[in-house]
This record gives sequence, structure tokens and C-alpha cells, in this order.
Amino acid sequence: MTIALRRPRMPIMNPAKQASAPSSRRDTLNLRIKSDDRGLIDRAAALTGKTKTDFVIDAARRAAEDALLDRTLFLATPDAFDAFRARLDEPPLPNARLQRALKTTPPWE
Repeated sequence: MTIALRRPRMPIMNPAKQASAPSSRRDTLNLRIKSDDRGLIDRAAALTGKTKTDFVIDAARRAAEDALLDRTLFLATPDAFDAFRARLDEPPLPNARLQRALKTTPPWE
């Protein structure tokens, strides 16, 4: 049995670069964008206190990680999948955060 599951967000690393020390060298990526898109990016970068470059790189990195992680395939034996599904079906164990969340009034009320 083959099961595809979404994995939690994790940094994607190039295996060839994992063994080596981090490089401070940066490559260039040139983009052609509409002026409206540029203005939107400029405003968002300023609002978040980032440079345009850092803002675009962060957004592109998140999108790239999501695209790769959404296509990650996990293989499980039938027994392992049954155990996984049983854990998902278990009610959450009471804890302080859960109790606090259940007592909190939602902001829309």
C-alpha cells in the first residue's frame, strides 16, 4: 500500500551543499514584473521591515518548500498505516494549552 501524506514544513537543503560550509556567495536572479506587482512587493517589504530582495527570497523559498513538500511520498506498510490512522483518530490528551483554548472566546464573538 502506498500512502501520500503531507509532511511538516522543514528546510529544504541541497544534499551536495549539506556537507560543505555555508557560502556567502550569492547568485543573481533577474525578474521582469509589472509595475503594480513591484509596488505591491515594495509596500509589503517596507511593512515587514525587509529589503525587497529578502522579502522576495523569503516568499519564493516558502513557495518552493511547499511545492516540494506537497509532492513528498511516504511509503508505509499496512500495519504502520493502520497504527498511524489509529493515532489520528485518538482524542487529544488534555493539557493546559488545550484547556485554555477551549475557554477562550473566539474573536468573532
